[in-house]
Amino acid sequence: MAEMDTSSGGGHKKGPGVKKGKKLSTRVDLTPMVDLGFLLITFFIFTTTMSEPTAMRLFLPKDTEKPEDQNKVKSSGALTIMLGKDNGVFYYEGELLPDGSNFKSSGFKDIRQEIITKKKSTNPEDFVVVIKAGPESTYKNTVDILDEMAINEVKRYALVDIVDVELQLMKATENAGK
Repeated sequence: MAEMDTSSGGGHKKGPGVKKGKKLSTRVDLTPMVDLGFLLITFFIFTTTMSEPTAMRLFLPKDTEKPEDQNKVKSSGALTIMLGKDNGVFYYEGELLPDGSNFKSSGFKDIRQEIITKKKSTNPEDFVVVIKAGPESTYKNTVDILDEMAINEVKRYALVDIVDVELQLMKATENAGK
C-alpha cells in the first residue's frame, strides 16, 4: 500500500532558539501497481484472439485393396495442367501424344474455361485434374490453380511431379513465344 512518512522528530516547540525539524518527503510504494500491471497484461493476452492459420481443404482418395489400382485414372477423363514461369499455364487432355500435338498453352484467365469445358464433356466419376508445377513456377501460381479447383468445384485433383518430356515441351513453347 502507499504510505506516507510524516514524522517530524519531536513535539511542538516554538521560539527563537529552537531548531526547525527536518521535513521528510512523501514516499509512495509502487509494488501493488506492478502487480496490477502484470495482471492487466495477463488478462489481455488471454482474452485476445490469436490469428487462426488458414488451410485449404483437401479430399484424399479412398483406399483400395490393390495398391496398384490406388491412383488409376481413365485417360479420357484426365486434364493435366502444368505451371510454368511468368504465370504461364500449359495443359493437355488425356494422355500426352508422342508428337505433342495436344499440348496447349494458356494463361490463368483462360484456364477456367478449359476446366469447365472438360468437366461438362466428361463423366463426373471419371473427371480428374492433374496439376504439375514446373521448376520456375511460383507458390502463388500453385495456390491460384488450387483456388480454381475450389471455384469450379473439381472434386478430384492431384499434385504430381512434372515429367522430363512435359518440361521440354514447356521450355520449347516458352522459347517459341519470345
